[in-house]
Amino acid sequence: MLLSASDSTLLIVDMQGRLMPAIHDADAVLGAAHKLAQAARLLDVPVMATEHHSKMLGVTVEPLRELVQGAFQKMHFSSAREPGFDGWLPAARRTVLVAGCEAHICVLQTVIGLIELGYKAALVADAAGSRKPSDHHAALRRARAHGAEIITSEMAIFEWMETCEHPRFRDVLRLVK
Repeated sequence: MLLSASDSTLLIVDMQGRLMPAIHDADAVLGAAHKLAQAARLLDVPVMATEHHSKMLGVTVEPLRELVQGAFQKMHFSSAREPGFDGWLPAARRTVLVAGCEAHICVLQTVIGLIELGYKAALVADAAGSRKPSDHHAALRRARAHGAEIITSEMAIFEWMETCEHPRFRDVLRLVK
């Protein structure tokens, strides 16, 4: 099934100041997440974030921090295991696109947890990163095996718009070019 902007939430998992420098190809991962978050805001898709043990890892990095509408503090690797997480997500939106770090730990466990909670989960491959490429690839395979969609940021953006006649098409097109 294609994504719908009206049913989607973008969740950026743990893209924090002390973690990002260790991520393989961090600039590309951050760039894809930033492009996706900008498009989400233009298309009225809520942009939420989690911060894992922020006293140790810091807060969500710029330029994402300015686009995030809410940050959920957590200690569990899976956001879904943290008390209150399900109620914190925007109500009536049952599709959650997950980007962030590390793909094979907090992102993967959150994706599986969202599926267990009854959400449709999509892992945004180019906007998720790990320290090692092999861990990133393993996370994608495992997420797919548990029922998650594996997508890219541009897949999401164009599915959200549906048509070149979308009123924000030109604005969003500037982001992807």
